[in-house]
Amino acid sequence: MPLVIDAHTHLIAPDALYAFRSTLLVSRGLHIKSKPEIPDEQLAKSAAHGISLMNAVGTDMQVISPRPFQLMHSHQRTKDVQIWIQANNDLIARTVAMHPDRFSGVGALPQVGGKPVEIVFDEIDRCIDELGFVGVLVNPDPGEGDGQTPNLGDEYWYPLWEKLVEKDIPVHIHGAACYGRENYSEHYISEESLAITSIARSKVFADFPRLKMMISHGGGSIPYQIGRWRAERLGLQATWGGAPPVAHKDGQVGQVVAADAFDPDEPFEKTLRRFWFDTVLYDRDTLELLFKKVGADRCLFGTERPGGGSAIDPASGRALDDLKPVIESLESLSEAEKAGIFEGNVRSFYTRLNESLSKKAGK
Repeated sequence: MPLVIDAHTHLIAPDALYAFRSTLLVSRGLHIKSKPEIPDEQLAKSAAHGISLMNAVGTDMQVISPRPFQLMHSHQRTKDVQIWIQANNDLIARTVAMHPDRFSGVGALPQVGGKPVEIVFDEIDRCIDELGFVGVLVNPDPGEGDGQTPNLGDEYWYPLWEKLVEKDIPVHIHGAACYGRENYSEHYISEESLAITSIARSKVFADFPRLKMMISHGGGSIPYQIGRWRAERLGLQATWGGAPPVAHKDGQVGQVVAADAFDPDEPFEKTLRRFWFDTVLYDRDTLELLFKKVGADRCLFGTERPGGGSAIDPASGRALDDLKPVIESLESLSEAEKAGIFEGNVRSFYTRLNESLSKKAGK
């Protein structure tokens, strides 16, 4: 039997962590310590609650990151954001240390709206080299609705992609808070959709063919709206005789692996398979559509449990985020594909997690 690894969940933390955040926001640098004082017994209680939620639905391991809507990326005091992000990442590391067989860590980054993306580099190194995390979480809109941050296809992001490829770090794309016309949950879906379309129009995968990027919540609206983006790609090819021209850093395009070369004229469906996706969708029909459109081999089991899907489905009597039996029941998937979704694809994406699990198994 494959392990069941949940690739998209978030930290369950004591209330003291969020009380620290409130003080950090209002103090503006006064009367605040550099980290919250949370005793091991409090954190152990939160971790035990997470394990109980896993056990209730047959999950063996969770890959946990900070709760995105709490990340403060639009807060303009960079030092405050750094303190807050480090506090979250430190609690994740402590949680993993308590239960290394049940949790693995993905670190948030101290992104700040309007600031250069390079400000996150020190925390990337700390997360990977010191805390032992297997990946990082990136907010595609650190301005949180202010409209000022370029989309992910823009060269603004290139230093980050270079850093991640250099260190072989996979990135989980997840929106955060929003202060516009939409609530944060609606904002997630909008930003995840834009992440895909903006990169698909760019040369990001040509310049960074080894970039590993997982898009949250099944790719936002993209699988459902694939016909529109396929039509756009075909329309661009007809208009331009190929993809429209795109500027590149220093006029250069990075080396491309010949066997997996990115072709700007390739069908949108092929470009879509250059991304990875989680299964945080909570609907059987939608999951089937995702697997059909992007391929089961590009999907990682994810539930975000506990989160937006933890309500009880009146039809089944189970929590909506209890997705394991839903995926297991899909006759359109082979047993090998199901094993890939639950374990194999997670190992392929998070190579550091794969190495750790293989060592523990003596493989």
